[in-house]
Amino acid sequence: MNGAKSDKPRRRIVVAGGGTAGWMAAAALARTMGEAIELTLVESDAIGTVGVGESTIPPLATYNRLLGIKEEDFMRATQATFKLGIEFENWKIDGEKYFHSFGTTGRDHWSAGFQHFWMHGLTKGHKESYDDYCLELTAAFAGKFAHLPDNRMNYAYQLDSTLYAKFLRKLAEADGTKRVEGKITKVDLDAGNGNIAALVLESGERIEGDLFLDCTGFRALLMEGALHVGFDDWTHYLPCDAAIAIQTKSVRQPIPYTRAIAHDAGWQWRIPLQHRQGNGIVYCSRYLEREDALDRIVSSIEGKPLTEPNFIRFATGARRKQWHRNCIAVGLSGGFMEPLESTSIHLIQRAILRLIRMLPMANVSERDVAEFNDQQMTDMLQIRDFLILHYNATDRRDSPFWRQCADMDIPDSLKQKIELFRETGRVFRKNEELFAENSWVQVMLGQGITPSSYHPIATKLSDEELAHLLGGLKESVSKTVADLPEHHVYVGRYCGAKIR
Repeated sequence: MNGAKSDKPRRRIVVAGGGTAGWMAAAALARTMGEAIELTLVESDAIGTVGVGESTIPPLATYNRLLGIKEEDFMRATQATFKLGIEFENWKIDGEKYFHSFGTTGRDHWSAGFQHFWMHGLTKGHKESYDDYCLELTAAFAGKFAHLPDNRMNYAYQLDSTLYAKFLRKLAEADGTKRVEGKITKVDLDAGNGNIAALVLESGERIEGDLFLDCTGFRALLMEGALHVGFDDWTHYLPCDAAIAIQTKSVRQPIPYTRAIAHDAGWQWRIPLQHRQGNGIVYCSRYLEREDALDRIVSSIEGKPLTEPNFIRFATGARRKQWHRNCIAVGLSGGFMEPLESTSIHLIQRAILRLIRMLPMANVSERDVAEFNDQQMTDMLQIRDFLILHYNATDRRDSPFWRQCADMDIPDSLKQKIELFRETGRVFRKNEELFAENSWVQVMLGQGITPSSYHPIATKLSDEELAHLLGGLKESVSKTVADLPEHHVYVGRYCGAKIR
């Protein structure tokens, strides 16, 4: 391709709202499309953002690489640490914990996952935990981390999402994004076709465009306020509807994982960054009053508070359309999966990359719109089911909240996944599903779902071969972890930020 400029007018793309969603979208579009588009982002300094998306999952590393971002620069700018997974405390029963790690456990056979060989080993007297065969899990509990050859260590980040938005803003503006300061007071629709024609600001300025991205958060000013696409409420499956977030000064070295600690009406998070710790309580307002939730989080935090409590109300669910007419929802405007498995930033990323693949040259194709909506909804439904699993598959009956979760009717799609694993030990990943087989296995085992059988391929190994397989895998994990540096030492050397 040569560098000749086209005579065709550039498509005008308008991003409504900043924050993580807005600036992730602007940075990706500006870097990918360049002068093929005219990109404007509208945001108001007077409107705050939720700003608590501090824990991420591995695909964010891919997103950053696509934008040509050097990892150490990004981590230094966002004062990030590495994340190897999430520790779940008190979810199965009060006092027990398990770990959902990134990556794989053991070694799979093409016909069956490692869990089948591990289960066969239990019948032969091998007593090691399933956890002992996972590199990321073992490294997390040892407080260690390093980049390994062949990308053998799977990881994500624990970061300051506000700083991430600022970092991306610099990239986006350097690539030609125009930022307009102002509060959106009206969305003008085209009387002929019902498309969005322009955003009207408090100053009276009109921002016209061909394609609009709604990054206005829970308010969904474009998708709901103007286009009225409707909302599917999933609170009957995921009853938590409120959160309180507080940032505190770090009192110890950051660990390479996030903690999710269940309580009698929801759960609390602990997310260690280089410069501070993110803390929050997620709860169901039917069973816990706001002031009681605040007392609970304030009494349990470590370190001096750096911020005032941030009170958040939400409904878990999804807009019935993620793309409607000439408007695409990105981030919270499209729906909300509560933060239990750190999927909020991932859903932003998926929407942006999917839009870039389907970006219309001229008129919007209804086939593209239908495909986009189908793929986005599939993502959200699969994540929804994974989240429900944590709440429903529990032995807790110690509070009205947990009795409700354990007794609720769950989607048939999740019921099939649970019962298939319970009966056969099998998990199947469908349609590029976000959570892979090992994620489901770790959580189902952790929540107390024990398979009653396993694949016969595991019995093909002799006792000696099975012992060699299991012993070799465990030894390899132990030796690798023993040679790793401490997480905080590696972070300081690789991407240490200047802490003010």
